Amino acid sequence: MGRISRTKSYAIASSIVQENQQQTPPSITCTTFNILAPIYKRLNHEDQSCRESDYKACWLTRNQRILDWLLYERSSIICLQEFWIGNDEFVNLYDKRLGDAGYINLKLGRTNNRGDGLLIAVQKEYFTVVNHKELHFNDCGDRVAQLLHLELAFPFSQCQNSDVRHEILIVNTHLLFPHDSSLCLVRLHQVYKILQYVESYQKEYQLKPLPIMLCGDWNGSKRGHVYQFLRSQGFVSSYDAAHHYTDADAHKYLLRRASLTERDAFAFLKVDNEDCITYSGFCEALRQLNLIGHCHGLSAEETKDLWVQADINGNGVIDYKEFLQQIWNSTGSDQRDDKNGQHDDEANDSEEDQTIGFNVKSAVFFPPEVEKSRWPEDYSLSDHARLTVVFSPTRMSCHPPK
Repeated sequence: MGRISRTKSYAIASSIVQENQQQTPPSITCTTFNILAPIYKRLNHEDQSCRESDYKACWLTRNQRILDWLLYERSSIICLQEFWIGNDEFVNLYDKRLGDAGYINLKLGRTNNRGDGLLIAVQKEYFTVVNHKELHFNDCGDRVAQLLHLELAFPFSQCQNSDVRHEILIVNTHLLFPHDSSLCLVRLHQVYKILQYVESYQKEYQLKPLPIMLCGDWNGSKRGHVYQFLRSQGFVSSYDAAHHYTDADAHKYLLRRASLTERDAFAFLKVDNEDCITYSGFCEALRQLNLIGHCHGLSAEETKDLWVQADINGNGVIDYKEFLQQIWNSTGSDQRDDKNGQHDDEANDSEEDQTIGFNVKSAVFFPPEVEKSRWPEDYSLSDHARLTVVFSPTRMSCHPPK
């Protein structure tokens, strides 16, 4: 049986490959692609004001080719960024071609009429749309995110005689580009808001653990704070899972550096020389890290929420054991729970709630040269590569959050 990782009320399907499944379930595919809005595509490097949006023949031809590729792949889920939502003819082009191919299209424009936005398209034959929510960050980047609640339909619901739930949450977003170091914190703040919103949605609709798929243009790398934060919350890169990459060469979120041990980090956080971390010391450490105390920083409420998550016994201080479990190695608790509870999980498997999960079968970039850090000169569809991931649905036991 596959595994669901627990992070508060989150439930994320692991990428553990099932080697002894009795039958091979059908696959679903997800493509995420920043298609480069015509209002941003420069046609003349010497004249920065010359944009593709001024030349209909150019943007129409390029986006017809984009649609040709998308419809050739026919992914079950398509998540697009920099979708030119401010042009009706452009929007109608995608609505018509995707709609004729059996997709349901859901769009969201950036705030303050920035002209571009997001689109999620899902195949009707595979999914029923339960809900679609819009998240406006209302920050300096006018960024937004989509939350889509789906129920899997035929042909994935083979287990009609069981209590297996066939629901999934999809997030599509495009984070702010970090033009300078201060904006990296804005991106981290945006991701934090996304996870808060997902959690509040699950609580509002009283959802039990279910898979969460985060898609989009994150404008960052594996060494960035956004990636490390998502990993600390139990999320796994589908591309890394497919290619068996690990985090061995990546820095730990916020505190782990090549020369910084867990003892060093603990000493840094307990700035008031106590044997444990106090809330005042925690806030002072965040201030020194430039995470609070300015307009782009965490709010007082968000800082308090981080503290509550770290102070697991609620006694107002964080001892060394809590620090190791909740801050330094925040994914370790799930691993220990899995090891300690493996026998019980197997013994009580039939009595536990079941949900659908996903194993990663493959993840491929196009153009393929980008996987080797090369950018082909003849590629003109976008200034980004598209990523397509193939998932294999599987039944998983879900554990309620503790």
